[in-house]
Amino acid sequence: MIIATKKELRAEETKRAIIAAAEKLFGERGYDSVSIREIAKEAGCSHTTIYIYFQDKEALLHALSMQPLQLLKGELDTLAKDAFLSADDKLKRMNDLFIRFCLNNRSMYAIFFEVKSSRVDELEPELDINRVRNQMFNVIVQLLKTNLNLPEGEQLLSCSRIYFYMLRGIVGTYTHSEESVDAIFSRLSTTFDHAFEALLIGFDKQINERRIDT
Repeated sequence: MIIATKKELRAEETKRAIIAAAEKLFGERGYDSVSIREIAKEAGCSHTTIYIYFQDKEALLHALSMQPLQLLKGELDTLAKDAFLSADDKLKRMNDLFIRFCLNNRSMYAIFFEVKSSRVDELEPELDINRVRNQMFNVIVQLLKTNLNLPEGEQLLSCSRIYFYMLRGIVGTYTHSEESVDAIFSRLSTTFDHAFEALLIGFDKQINERRIDT
């Protein structure tokens, strides 16, 4: 059994304090408006100490975001592979997972999904965080591909973007709500389902019209 030394324990405590300070300030003021010096002050250390553990503010973004995003991605991947669920049920459960995740992280969800973001159709984004984001977006693409019976291509990508706009719109509506996540879902889950049902009906109508035209 390896026992950490006092120096190693202090280093880990300092690292956790820096991450906690960054999370607090990013959540309150946004990523771009917060400086390394301000994070250091909040964490109770010098700004040079931060650079011992993190190369720059972008590295702090990754330290804050990667674990929760990877956990969400794992849940979405498991859902997508569930052979006992219909295409409609998978979409409904995906909606629930995504909206609950974002509302449980209200102060950080914009940080998780927007900061340093790249195009969702970029195959090999430079940043690890964007790889995870795009892999999660691809779950939406694949679920809609099955649900709408669409081939890979621009129309499927367009539908997937619109679907994601709907997800983000619902989250954005309740970001500053004082209601708990459970209370929001108890009151509005049926409304959410109806919104996505209407969206899918609209997709079907548009797809069928285009097929007739061609």
